Amino acid sequence: MKKFLLALVAVVAIGGAALWQFQGSAQAAPDVAFTDLNGKTVTMQDLRGKVVLVKFWATSCTTCVAQMPDTIRHYQELKSRGFDTIGVAMQYDPPNYVKNFTDTRQLPFPVVIDAQGKIAQAFGDVRLTPTAFLIDKQGHIIKRYLGNYDEKAFMATVEQALAS
Repeated sequence: MKKFLLALVAVVAIGGAALWQFQGSAQAAPDVAFTDLNGKTVTMQDLRGKVVLVKFWATSCTTCVAQMPDTIRHYQELKSRGFDTIGVAMQYDPPNYVKNFTDTRQLPFPVVIDAQGKIAQAFGDVRLTPTAFLIDKQGHIIKRYLGNYDEKAFMATVEQALAS
């Protein structure tokens, strides 16, 4: 019985340490300013209280283009519940291509051109597209997505973040 209790205490201690480490390791999203194609500026501080998807993309990225209908749909379905999306076009993407893509696809969320690459740099020097960061209501990065992702798992993570 004593061995069982010691084992139980060890499991609880390890589990508690893992939970503490998980909670303590949530990285704060960088406090950057996003200025969209219409000239409106919003900061990460302004977005506190919302679950935010910051998605780095390029018009030349076939995976980005293929994901855009789902990105639009998720935004439209969840925005009334406190979900927001910001599309960040990469530094190398020609501004007229980004504007044309945004207009012809009628992107309903803010689109930003990262002309100096400062936003990508702030998010850990993003170079590959698509790269997306899911940020919780407190401004912590809860998940980083690179390339294609599992939509069901993504939606489950978003739902959990919206519920918290």
